[in-house]
Amino acid sequence: MQGSSHTHLGRRLALAVALLTLALRPAAAPADETQWRDYESRIQYGYYTEDVRALRTIGEAIAQDDSHDPLRGYYAALAAWRLAQLALLNGAAQPQTSPGALASRCVHELDAVLEANADFAAGLALRAACGSLPLESGGMHAPFAAHKPRKDLERALQLAPRDPRVLLLDAAADYQLPPSQGGNKERALPKLRRAVAAYESERAGPEPLPGWGAPEGYVLLARDLLDHGDGVGARDALERALLLAPEYVQARRLMARITSG
Repeated sequence: MQGSSHTHLGRRLALAVALLTLALRPAAAPADETQWRDYESRIQYGYYTEDVRALRTIGEAIAQDDSHDPLRGYYAALAAWRLAQLALLNGAAQPQTSPGALASRCVHELDAVLEANADFAAGLALRAACGSLPLESGGMHAPFAAHKPRKDLERALQLAPRDPRVLLLDAAADYQLPPSQGGNKERALPKLRRAVAAYESERAGPEPLPGWGAPEGYVLLARDLLDHGDGVGARDALERALLLAPEYVQARRLMARITSG
């Protein structure tokens, strides 16, 4: 009888040890997380290389995804925003791919995401960026650009004051928008410095999701430094951007402009 008790006790101890081992073992990344990282990587690469066709393809793939994860809507919005940025940069030939249509698509996707989770800071910041885009290359901004995007950014900053994407999009709004739309270039430079510092701190930890934006932060910092006559600082910022994203066409263009004098 005593031997049987020892056997049962041994089995219970072995089971406890096995369960503890499983609890302490690092969890594998969920399949959905891997999928979202892949979407983000493809969106960013398409933007950096200015490959509009690739961006449209990934946007269509996300649109067809039947996931109920809030990140589906977030990445659909990110793809639309990137397409809108390239449309403004290079011009858009078709109405459905105009900056205004793409910005509206981005906002619509994030409206649905934020209706389900009003405190999603990354979504609030991206909706602000989309709502602040010019409707066309002539510079006319969305009718609500003076109010709703600023409100979204303020809320995002309250929720995630150290999130580098929130900091970057707040700085970008100050740098890119005219004063009548709430922009303030004098505020932009210190904000951009904080944003890139936040990206550097983030890189020292686990890979976040969303995780995009560090190269863009350095490029925007370089532009602002050039505006302030600091060519050396701008070049250093661009070198950092190209170290992170060697294929970044806009960074290469700006670097060529600096080096050519």
